Amino acid sequence: MGGLKRLEYRGYDSAGVALVVPGAGELATAKKAGKLGNLAEALSAHPLPAATAAIGHTRWATHGAPNDVNAHPHTSSDGKLAVIHNGIVENFIELRAEVEASGITMRSETDTEVVAHLLAAAYARTGDLTAAMREVAARLHGTFTLLAVHADAPDTVVGTRHDSPLVVGLGEGENFLGSDVAAFIAHTREALELGQDQVVTITPADVTVVGFDGLPASPKRYTVDWDAAAAEKGGFPSFMDKEIHDQPQAVHDTLLGRMTAAGRLTLDEIRVDEQVLRQIDKIIVIACGTAAYAGQVAKYAIEHWCRIPVEVELAHEFRYRDPVVNAKTLVVAVSQSGETMDTLMAVRHAREQGATVLAIVNTHGSTIPRESDAVLYTHAGPEVAVASTKAFLAQITAAYLLGLYLAQLRGTKFPDEIAEVIDDLRAMPEKIAKVIADSGRVRQIARWMADTSSVLFLGRHVGYPVAMEGALKLKELAYIHAEGFAAGELKHGPIALIEPGQPVFIIVPSPRGRDSLHSKVVSNIQEIRARGARTLVIAEEGDDAVLPFADEVFFVPQTPTLLAPLVSVVPLQIFACELATARGLDVDQPRNLAKSVTVE
Repeated sequence: MGGLKRLEYRGYDSAGVALVVPGAGELATAKKAGKLGNLAEALSAHPLPAATAAIGHTRWATHGAPNDVNAHPHTSSDGKLAVIHNGIVENFIELRAEVEASGITMRSETDTEVVAHLLAAAYARTGDLTAAMREVAARLHGTFTLLAVHADAPDTVVGTRHDSPLVVGLGEGENFLGSDVAAFIAHTREALELGQDQVVTITPADVTVVGFDGLPASPKRYTVDWDAAAAEKGGFPSFMDKEIHDQPQAVHDTLLGRMTAAGRLTLDEIRVDEQVLRQIDKIIVIACGTAAYAGQVAKYAIEHWCRIPVEVELAHEFRYRDPVVNAKTLVVAVSQSGETMDTLMAVRHAREQGATVLAIVNTHGSTIPRESDAVLYTHAGPEVAVASTKAFLAQITAAYLLGLYLAQLRGTKFPDEIAEVIDDLRAMPEKIAKVIADSGRVRQIARWMADTSSVLFLGRHVGYPVAMEGALKLKELAYIHAEGFAAGELKHGPIALIEPGQPVFIIVPSPRGRDSLHSKVVSNIQEIRARGARTLVIAEEGDDAVLPFADEVFFVPQTPTLLAPLVSVVPLQIFACELATARGLDVDQPRNLAKSVTVE
């Protein structure tokens, strides 16, 4: 139950457990729709007996409504075998027909129950849970992580994965399986990366891994570099509030160890010949949601520093539009979890077309970096809240590092210029911390606006993706209409939305940058203010030009133009978090959302 609680951030609508009780002849199970607390109450009222092996699951509904019956685990007809499943079995209709033709009556609407009956039949033939899992997994189409236990194997859990996450925790006299290391981090920091199409069998003493073909496999072992305390709230009212406060450290840690004593940038696992990267003539960033907005920020920086055209694609659109990709294309896949299914499928498509793929991810041992040619890890630590904050800043920081690394390789920036940008980046954690420390007015305004039904966001240049991210945070957390626009588009349609009292956030560029850009955005503020908008302005310290036209100004420290998103987005995160809290909403687990979207 402790492991399931640490996985709550992934998003779910029901929870359940199955326990193997030696000598009992059948499994002990409990499952409940709704939050994990419902299951905890049921277990408190009706405790299950002591057991030697167990599996537990928090389900996010794909097939069948989120209710007690459809909750996992699902059991075989004789109650001896239980299975839990993350993913979708795409050929479950034909498999269900096969199961029903054998005389079994299905109890649920799920694709997972089919797997339970197939596993039970295979186990009856083989008498071996690992062999049964290999046989059944090879028949499944789609994405899946499966764990199974059987009453006749009291010291065993068997798992498998295909395009869905599964990691192994290595303990002393105990071993663990989880979709994320957070599930077992309180017990061990030693882990194994389970490969694609592999079956793992754990007992208290052993871990064995084989492929679907039965041949032994040798997974890579690694040590998790954070502990259970990092996955707790640390005294903050929510994980999101904690993770907003984690952001200075996340940016600092992502920058650590990137520069050699000789002043050369070095990244994590670059398994690509430098000559290949020098010949790149196009970069495509693929990502979804917040990560895509990090990619939009990256576009401005990389094009400026490297003089390479950069496209930013939503991963779920990329492979369906016949993209122009070849051996001179660098595809940058951005994903906090490293398991985002849309992004993983886009990575595979890009590699099939001959592109070089570099992953920017936060989760060590996840699938996307293992299937990429190179990986640049963000070091944000576990992000528990579903709506991303510190991972977003870490992704932007990593993208800056990538841009500077390519500029170094290609000679488009002099070493002293690169060193100067790195110095500017190293100054950012302190500036981010200042924005957080000075956020009292933002929080107050958010509480006052708790009954607001619509908020608009405007930005230009790197402020445009910041505006879109600010709107997304408000949609995710507060469930109200919010939209981000490029400020230059205002007169091309969106200004029609402005009516008296309409709140509008405006991210104002630095007056020290392109003067014309600053003055144009100030003109935008005047235009919407004249039509009755309530103007909430994010501006650089010392920018007095905005004062006559702003109802509220939230100042951020002076920052080089391309790095400004690292500070300008923070008040928007805080605003969304505080407004949603004032509305009595769960900011860590917004409705209908999952942290890691592991199905297409």
